[in-house]
Amino acid sequence: MSHDSVWGSRPHGYGKGARQCRICNHRAGLIRKYSLELCRQCFREQASRIGFIKYR
Repeated sequence: MSHDSVWGSRPHGYGKGARQCRICNHRAGLIRKYSLELCRQCFREQASRIGFIKYR
């Protein structure tokens, strides 16, 4: 059995592997608060459009 046939062979129903950014499908740096489900890079790009205001 090679590595290619095993990699991603089972679905992830929980944990970090189960969630991804809704814009770029990236799995790291995910912001889940308020059900945003955005990675931090996409959040910085979209924050003003969503309605977040930077105070400092």
